[in-house]
Amino acid sequence: MEFTEAYKQTGPCCFSPNARYIAVAVDYRLVIRDTHSFKVVQLFSCLDKISYIEWALDSEYILCGLYKRPMIQAWSLSQPEWTCKIDEGPAGIAYARWSPDSRHILTTSDFQLRLTVWSLLNTACVHVQWPKHASKGVAFTKDGKFAAICTRRDCKDYINLLSCHTWEIMGVFAVDTLDLADIEWSPDDSALVIWDSPLEYKVLIYSPDGRCLFKYQAYESGLGVKSVSWSPCGQFLAVGSYDQMLRVLNHLTWKTFAEFMHLSTVRGPCFAAVFKEVDEPLQLDMSELCLNEDFINGNSDAADGHFGVRYEVTEVPITLAFQKPPADKPNPKQGIGLLSWSNDSQYICTRNDSMPTAMWIWDIHRLELAAILVQKDPIRAAAWDPTCTRLVLCTGSSHLYMWTPSGAYCVSNPLPQFSITDLKWNSDGSCLLLKDKESFCCAALDVLPESSDYSSDD
Repeated sequence: MEFTEAYKQTGPCCFSPNARYIAVAVDYRLVIRDTHSFKVVQLFSCLDKISYIEWALDSEYILCGLYKRPMIQAWSLSQPEWTCKIDEGPAGIAYARWSPDSRHILTTSDFQLRLTVWSLLNTACVHVQWPKHASKGVAFTKDGKFAAICTRRDCKDYINLLSCHTWEIMGVFAVDTLDLADIEWSPDDSALVIWDSPLEYKVLIYSPDGRCLFKYQAYESGLGVKSVSWSPCGQFLAVGSYDQMLRVLNHLTWKTFAEFMHLSTVRGPCFAAVFKEVDEPLQLDMSELCLNEDFINGNSDAADGHFGVRYEVTEVPITLAFQKPPADKPNPKQGIGLLSWSNDSQYICTRNDSMPTAMWIWDIHRLELAAILVQKDPIRAAAWDPTCTRLVLCTGSSHLYMWTPSGAYCVSNPLPQFSITDLKWNSDGSCLLLKDKESFCCAALDVLPESSDYSSDD
């Protein structure tokens, strides 16, 4: 595994969809680098500090959200002289996103007064009144032909279906929610999943013509849904709840076929491999070693946070660190806050926010727990390799942690004073973007070995 040098960043960083470029916000400048040579290929200057960036799907355009202004600026890689500026005036801009055709920008005004579709082709714009959310509540079909936009009026939630070709409203229907949280199309574009706010456990499946195909409610009392995710194959719908359970529904009858508990004590019989992060003892011959004053005074790799760690295979029963959330504060840190499918839809990883140091990996084919990764620090981010079954996670330390069906291992970042707080995969699986507080680097990964032995090499 090879690491690049560290580069400065002050905000969002992301790969282009075609995997050729990486966009980095450095104060008011947008820096575009080549993912292979890391040379700067374009440099754009915005009018204020960049709060948000998003690539168009064709990787030709990129937008920058200047939410302090508030304003949107868009740039073209092939035509650096081309510029675009969107300003909603007193209405403000709370969020912006690209349409699937990469030629329209959708902005949501402050206080969700309206959603506006701006055309880059003829400067025309279309308005949708009363969008439900700023950054959520908008979903596009995978073929890019239709958009579902959640709105609210007269104390009721509605779904507006728009054509992404003409941006005309094709249909509007009310949904049975008290306070709609979000919406998502199924991978085959045949259904819409809608879920309610945490105060009401309700997951609704709608057809595009407005028919309610299924209503799922696991329980009535207590906080409800926290996370929802379709499997890439479209056959499964995973629902993570505040009751610390993961439930999986099938796409034929919409019935629950699996329920996975996240208990603080894991007991047998359990065939899952439990990997626990431990410090790696240094194997050094100190007999002929001379230490200078800098080392003695603490100027060492260990003082900089660079020390060896490895995974140790642990037997069950095992007790995981559990944090009971305070009862008098909103948005309690409990329930399934992180939920992600592997690219082949066989595995799903979860993090129960009451046990933030544990990553659970479930095998959907066998309907059992496949592995638990027990970290020393709370898990900040986790992401599956888009090309194979490999999970990478970070905890804010200088190490990367990886799991495959063959085992788990730790990799140390050689850059000094670099704590990995976030990570993202390139779309072709060739590269990982690793973020620190004020810098970023990339790591090139090797092809997965064929060995089936569990390993914990540093």
